[in-house]
Amino acid sequence: MFTVSTNDHEWMAKALRLARKGLYSTMPNPRVGCVIVRDGEIVGKGFHERAGEGHAEVHALKMAGDKAEGATAYVTLEPCSYFGRTPPCASALIKSKISRVVAAMEDPNPSVSGRGMKMLNEAGIETLSGVLEAEAKALNPGFIKRMESGRPFVRAKLAMSLDGRTAMASGKSQWITGPDARSQVQQMRAESCAIITGVGSILQDDSSLTVRASELGLDNADEIAKRQPLRVVLDAHLQTPTTAKVISGNGSCLIVCAVDADHGKIRMIRDAGAEVLQMDSHDGKINIEQLLEHLAQREINQVLLETGATLAGAFLEQNLIDELVVFMAPVLMGSSARPLLNLPIEQMSDKVSLTIKEVRSVGNDWKITAVPSQAVTSGL
Repeated sequence: MFTVSTNDHEWMAKALRLARKGLYSTMPNPRVGCVIVRDGEIVGKGFHERAGEGHAEVHALKMAGDKAEGATAYVTLEPCSYFGRTPPCASALIKSKISRVVAAMEDPNPSVSGRGMKMLNEAGIETLSGVLEAEAKALNPGFIKRMESGRPFVRAKLAMSLDGRTAMASGKSQWITGPDARSQVQQMRAESCAIITGVGSILQDDSSLTVRASELGLDNADEIAKRQPLRVVLDAHLQTPTTAKVISGNGSCLIVCAVDADHGKIRMIRDAGAEVLQMDSHDGKINIEQLLEHLAQREINQVLLETGATLAGAFLEQNLIDELVVFMAPVLMGSSARPLLNLPIEQMSDKVSLTIKEVRSVGNDWKITAVPSQAVTSGL
């Protein structure tokens, strides 16, 4: 085993920058970058762009050609050891006569974790793992969460006034925050595999929940917007109008209703173009933990929760939110306006503790990124 060096950190940082290029396109696969270094120079580099196409190592090896022999490969995720949609990258590295492989982290899939590095070792290639591991994990929270827990990573997006209000008593909420914050939300949508909302939000705002290229604020916005996340509406009694934008808009829509929902309404929703999923419910509320498990089985890595105070509160109360992103606008909306979250808290001892990860300005607003205490203790 090699000892980690400053150079290892430098080359791995470059591989991580490459991996970020797949931020909006690799789903359901992880974002992975690879840099091949020989005699202190990069001879090959690549990143995984989308599922079914070449992995990062394949692109880097193709660029390196014969120069890969005796070189070191820096990969942000342990090279795969199995045949999937593409051949195993570990085999390709062995065939290229690479002499050393440095990985940022092991594959989180418990059924394959460590096998890629073992295959390389058995072929006489020296390996090192754990270089810039925290940074690599931060790049793939959804893939890791799905592999380790059988549920996707849930990020809740909330927008509020300075006095903690999200909408007027009438339900009107557009627009609390400014255009820069809304651009950030579009990027969060594009980064997600699915967006979850409640039927109340659809009835109030008729949101399309699509990624809009015009608001992304990115150079390759049109290309990014070609991939739309799955829109998921929790609607126990099928109140969603068949003309709703969430159904007719670009991309796929999944309406989740109770098992005893009206069959005639189910047929109408399906005829309108949406998929309907019947799930267990209690008191008119869908079993959201069961829903998340279903989404993970559909290879949904990362979910963006965009909804009102009631459903957002239910997710938080059941410890199903991994990260909160709160946009705070410099406005006051008054005590009669709606709160950020509906939580049944009466005692100070029952308060929900958060760890603040980041606070920064976004245009005229503030963006607060926080992690609930239970997510911190579980190591997410």
